[in-house]
Amino acid sequence: MINDTFLKACRGEKTDYTPVWLMRQAGRYLPQYQAVRSRFTFLELCKTPEAAAEVTIQPVDILGVDAAILFSDILVPLEAMGTPLEFHEKRGPVFPEPVRDQAGVARLNVPDPEEKLRYVLDTIRILRRELAGKVPLIGFSGAPFTLATYLIEGGSSRQFLLTKKMMYTAPELYAALLDKLTDCTILYLKAQAAAGAQALQIFDSWAGVLAPGDFGQFALPYVQRIIRTLKEAGVTVPIIYFANNGATLLDQSKTSGADVLGLDWRIKLDEAARIVGPGIALQGNLDPCALLLPPEWMEREVARILAEGKAASGHIFNLGHGILPEIPPEQAKLMVDTVHRLSRSGNS
Repeated sequence: MINDTFLKACRGEKTDYTPVWLMRQAGRYLPQYQAVRSRFTFLELCKTPEAAAEVTIQPVDILGVDAAILFSDILVPLEAMGTPLEFHEKRGPVFPEPVRDQAGVARLNVPDPEEKLRYVLDTIRILRRELAGKVPLIGFSGAPFTLATYLIEGGSSRQFLLTKKMMYTAPELYAALLDKLTDCTILYLKAQAAAGAQALQIFDSWAGVLAPGDFGQFALPYVQRIIRTLKEAGVTVPIIYFANNGATLLDQSKTSGADVLGLDWRIKLDEAARIVGPGIALQGNLDPCALLLPPEWMEREVARILAEGKAASGHIFNLGHGILPEIPPEQAKLMVDTVHRLSRSGNS
């Protein structure tokens, strides 16, 4: 029988304990992941369904988390849209042909996921079979604003100067780009749900670089359209929206239509619950570096977050961002075990 505690928490239903999973839980901190990764480049691993499924399952078995999240990357749909994508060690993703004018936007197509992203969907199908009902599987995508920053900047950025320049000086061009990214994301997430994903997370990794007014104009409406369209199309799986560094955006994020809002560590969960109000579950929000704490200190931090999470309509324990490569796996397991133990004993 499937452990559906995570799905119940997403829906705001009563649970026997607080479910927990970790963003980037399939990744470089695990020696088992490194062993598989040594046979592939990063993109090759994403595009090899059997291997991607293997690394997705590893943390379920090693850490005992309550959900698996598909191993992939938010940027693979951009490659499917027709723009070259490269990953460089120490430098991260690079788009050698940035999209900064009308011709660049026109070159992008909205792909059929079953054709251009079939490897992702095949990974999901394998996982539903291999997980054999152990825990639910989370699919995901990037949010249109975050995806656009990579295309416009040509990779990662600190200032997002080119992105904001387009927003402010060429709003029609910016809107045309975001419309295409939104259409692509809707089809992609719908296909993931059809292939068997039991929840969907939308990562807005760079939303926090926007002023609240800009977020409401240049980012949030596209997320709202994605979620509204998916639900109108009959997608019933829970949808999580994670706006990183988005504590100042919560009063707007709560209008996204998401069933769950993911939180970074920069706000207390009970304060977030007060802003968000009833009917939306919260996910988070231990500082990833806190996994380095000694056991008794970690227990205190976990207990604090569990106590704050009681104010929410539902609570899924997670980190406030992805787990860091430097974290010892035994520390991650200690955190997961502590969440389970404390929340089962009545602290949830």
